[in-house]
Amino acid sequence: MKGDKITFRAHAIQRMFERKVSEDDVCEVIKTGEVIEDYPDDTPYPSALMLGQRESRPIHVVVAYNESDDETIVITAYEPDTEQWDDEFKKRRKP
Repeated sequence: MKGDKITFRAHAIQRMFERKVSEDDVCEVIKTGEVIEDYPDDTPYPSALMLGQRESRPIHVVVAYNESDDETIVITAYEPDTEQWDDEFKKRRKP
């Protein structure tokens, strides 16, 4: 994402704790990961799903970008489920 400022929503912090995803994990995904899905029509800000790796663990992070404040907002983070995602965790499996 674009902004240097990263803000964690309360929901994200709660889910990260439950899922054993650290703030460092999320920041690394934001810095080095790739956007695998874009949601340009999300409100109040456009958002995206990012994929990154921490050690050998894949992590998905949903972020929104507040352009007026140059801020990346972390919505949630999780380890993708192999039943819902392809082997590279980039594309959703068809139901």
